[in-house]
Amino acid sequence: MTFWRSAAAQVSGLRVRLLLAFALLGVTTTAVVASGSYVQARTVILQQAQDAAVLSLTDQLAKVYPIVQLPPTQDDLELLAQRLSDREGFAVVFYRDMRSQAGSDIADPLSSELRQEVRGGRLAWQRVSLDGQPWLLIGTQLRLDRSDGTSRASGLEVYSVRSLVPEQQSIDRLATRAWLTGALSLVLAVLLALLSARGVLRPVRDLGRAARRLGQGDLSTRLTVRGVDELADVARTFNDTAGQLERQVGELRRMEADARRFVADVSHELRTPLAAMTAVTDVLDEEADHLPGDAGRAARLVSQETQNLTQLVNDLIEVSRFDSGAARLALDDVDVAAAVTASLRIRGWTDRVRADLPPAVVARLDPRRLDVIVANLVGNAFRHGAEPVSVRLTADPDWVTIEVADQGPGLDPEVLPHVFDRFYKADTARTRSEGSGLGLAISWENARLHHHGERRGALVAGNGPGGGAVFTLRLPRETTDVGGAR
Repeated sequence: MTFWRSAAAQVSGLRVRLLLAFALLGVTTTAVVASGSYVQARTVILQQAQDAAVLSLTDQLAKVYPIVQLPPTQDDLELLAQRLSDREGFAVVFYRDMRSQAGSDIADPLSSELRQEVRGGRLAWQRVSLDGQPWLLIGTQLRLDRSDGTSRASGLEVYSVRSLVPEQQSIDRLATRAWLTGALSLVLAVLLALLSARGVLRPVRDLGRAARRLGQGDLSTRLTVRGVDELADVARTFNDTAGQLERQVGELRRMEADARRFVADVSHELRTPLAAMTAVTDVLDEEADHLPGDAGRAARLVSQETQNLTQLVNDLIEVSRFDSGAARLALDDVDVAAAVTASLRIRGWTDRVRADLPPAVVARLDPRRLDVIVANLVGNAFRHGAEPVSVRLTADPDWVTIEVADQGPGLDPEVLPHVFDRFYKADTARTRSEGSGLGLAISWENARLHHHGERRGALVAGNGPGGGAVFTLRLPRETTDVGGAR
C-alpha cells in the first residue's frame, strides 16, 4: 500500500515532467525546423536578389557597348555610370586612377579583394553593411571586341551598388513568422501535454485513491477498466488483487470469529464444572493437613491447579469480551491513591511495595479495571523481577500516571515489542508459568478502554535507568463511558 500511496503522491510530478517533455520536444522541433527553413529561405532570397542584380547589370552593360574611345574622359565615366544606374541602385565606374563621382560615399567599402577579382577579369560580388543597411556590390570589367572576333580587357571597372533593404525586410518578416510559429507550437505542445497528462495520469490518480481506500480497510474497492492498454492491465491486476485480498481477509475474519466464539463458549462451559471442582478443592484444602504424605500433597496440588484453571478461564472470558466489543466501563470518581493502596492491601503486598501515592488525586475511572491493572503489574514485578518493587503516582490536570518498577534484570530489547502479546513467553523453553499468560494483555486492554475524546489510556513497558523493568500506566482523568477497547 505504501507503494501505491507514493505513486499517487507523485502524480503532480509526473504531470510536470510530461509538460516539460512535450514543451522541450515542441521547442526543439520548432527551433530545428524554423532555423532550417529560415536559413534556407534567407539563402534563397539573397541568391535570387544577387542573380537578379547580375542579370540586370549584364543587360545594362549590353546596352552601352561599344565603348567609343579609350582612355575615357571624366565625362565619359560619369555618362557611363549614369546609364548603368536605375531606381534599384546606382553604378560606380573606375578606369585606372579615375572614377565616377556617383556614389562616392560608397567607394571606400569596396574592398581590395573585390577589386582584385574584378581586375582579374572575373565577375565578383560582395554584401556589405553601410549605416546599418545591407547593400550588394557587384563588379565586372568591360571588354573590347576585336576585329578577329576576340576581346580584350578595356580597363573599365563597373560596380553596381544595390540596396538589400527589401530583401532584409522579407527576411525579418520570415524570422518573425518563425518565432510566431515557434510560440504557437509551444502552446500546442503544452495543450497536447495537458491532454496527454489528463489521459495518462487520471488512471494513476484513480489507482492511488483506490489503493488508499483499500489500505483504509475498504476491501470492496475496485477500479473501472478502460481500454486495453498497459494502464488497463494495471487496473485489472489491481481488481484481481483486491478481490483475492477481500476473500482471504474475509476467510481470516471468519476463522478469527470462530476461534473467539470457540474460546468464549468453552470458557463459559468450563465455569460450571469448575465451580463444582472449586467446592471440592475447598474441602480438600481443609483436610489436606490431616491427610497422610502423598495424599496431602496431591490434595494441595489439585487445589492449586484448580485455582490456576479458574483464573485462566476468567481471563479468557475477559479477553473474549474485549474481542467482541462487549467490554464496558463502570465509571466512578475514584481516589486513585486509596484505590491503589486497597489493591495492594487485599493481596498482602503493602509491606513489600514502596508506595509513593500523593493523596487527593481524584479521577473518573473504572475502579475494578484499575485494580486489575495494578494487581497484574505488581504481581508481574514480583514473579519476574526483583524486590524492592515501587509504585509511584503522579497527576496533572489531564492525566493520571502510575509507574510500577522493580530491581530485576529488566526486559530484553527483543521482548519489549511483544510484552503485551497474549500468551507470549520470553523464554520459549518455559512451558509452565504461575500466571495465565494473559495478565499484561488484559491490563493493556483495560488501559485502552479508558479514553476521553482523542485522549486514550496507554500502558507502556520499558527499562529503568538503573536496571529493572518499568511499566507506565497513563489514564485520562475524565473518561467517556463507552465500550470497546479498540
